[in-house]
Amino acid sequence: MKHLILGNGPAGVLAAETLRHLAPDDEILLGGSEAEPPYSRMAIPYLLEGSIDESGTYLRKSAGHYDGLRIRQRQGRAVALNTEQQTVLFADGQFEAYDRLLIATGSRPVRPPIPGIDLPQVQTCWTLDDARAIARLARPGARVLQLGAGFIGCIIMQALTRRGVQLTVVELGDRLVPRMMTPAAGGMIKRWVEKQGVRVLTRAGVDFIAQGEEAPLTVTLSTGEKLACDLLIVAAGVAPNVAFLEGTRVHVAKGVLVDDSMQTSVAGIYAAGDVAEAPDLYAGRHLVAAIQPNAADQARIAAVNMAGQRKARMKGVLAINVLDSLGMISSSFGEWQGVAGGDGVEQVDERNGRYISLQFDGEVLIGATAIGLTEHVGALRGLIQGRMKLGAWKRRLLETPTRFADAFIACQRPNS
Repeated sequence: MKHLILGNGPAGVLAAETLRHLAPDDEILLGGSEAEPPYSRMAIPYLLEGSIDESGTYLRKSAGHYDGLRIRQRQGRAVALNTEQQTVLFADGQFEAYDRLLIATGSRPVRPPIPGIDLPQVQTCWTLDDARAIARLARPGARVLQLGAGFIGCIIMQALTRRGVQLTVVELGDRLVPRMMTPAAGGMIKRWVEKQGVRVLTRAGVDFIAQGEEAPLTVTLSTGEKLACDLLIVAAGVAPNVAFLEGTRVHVAKGVLVDDSMQTSVAGIYAAGDVAEAPDLYAGRHLVAAIQPNAADQARIAAVNMAGQRKARMKGVLAINVLDSLGMISSSFGEWQGVAGGDGVEQVDERNGRYISLQFDGEVLIGATAIGLTEHVGALRGLIQGRMKLGAWKRRLLETPTRFADAFIACQRPNS
């Protein structure tokens, strides 16, 4: 049995290791499109701020790790899939056959169609090559404009400020991280970031990028303001890498559609990680949850099913976001926006850097947003992921939402 894994990020590597444990005699080929050893993109900000070197981004640190597990590696980008012949064509013109296929090709950064976006001083922050380019340009005192203040944007923001640049952030939304934070929470983060010396412009975008006279770039914003920049970083979101599946029987929406076994619409082909669109925990609607904990869970489930020893199923994807914005720790879980007909409570203590929002559907906590409440935040995830019936604790949480850790403990006991 030959297992071909496309993508050597966290999902691909974990799936390969799990397969080797479950199928010691099978052939495993792990493909990646970059020249570097398998690494974590989430470690790139720590590389930029100088906390680690490039080897610190590697997913496995010991030399010969993959050879020792008899996991063969191949560099190359998949460009076409033939599901009938069970082959994958790579950009170098070579084919690889498979018996079982895992699509773990991850995502790519979105580059909006802005005039001038291909100028050399315009960078994304997604690969080690990107990080090297940013490190050359983001020197102390450099004028840096960042387009986008979502999850990735806020992580990059911290690394840039530690490099001593003059940073301006432009965000189309009305607050920071609008796709994972409530209006009140996103507003708190914006004001906190501004206090740390970052200029933040919300409800604004970039209309035009040109080579400048007093600086490498002159950037025209949607507000009409023009900014002189040494570097523009585009952090406008990511999109799943699915182009090579065009014309195949593998169903794709935003990402690759999978069932709760992580199998696609074609038997023997699975998907995991940022590229997979899997059923969510509550409504069963399909969701791309591009975070490492979900990638790890999906990779294990896919590998177990590829090995064919038993049927493994996911209980459902849970949206999980934990973010450090220049020292302000925030998190959101599940249906943090709430649902129609549900109940909710919000408590703001901006003076002390505290915020919490809880969202309920009947007796079940289905979503939460928190800032500065790090000590027991795992209890929020536990309550939501466990779909615990709160009983009398719902009323108590509506009155005092910060008692979520007490609720979690009590709801695990009978007659609570």
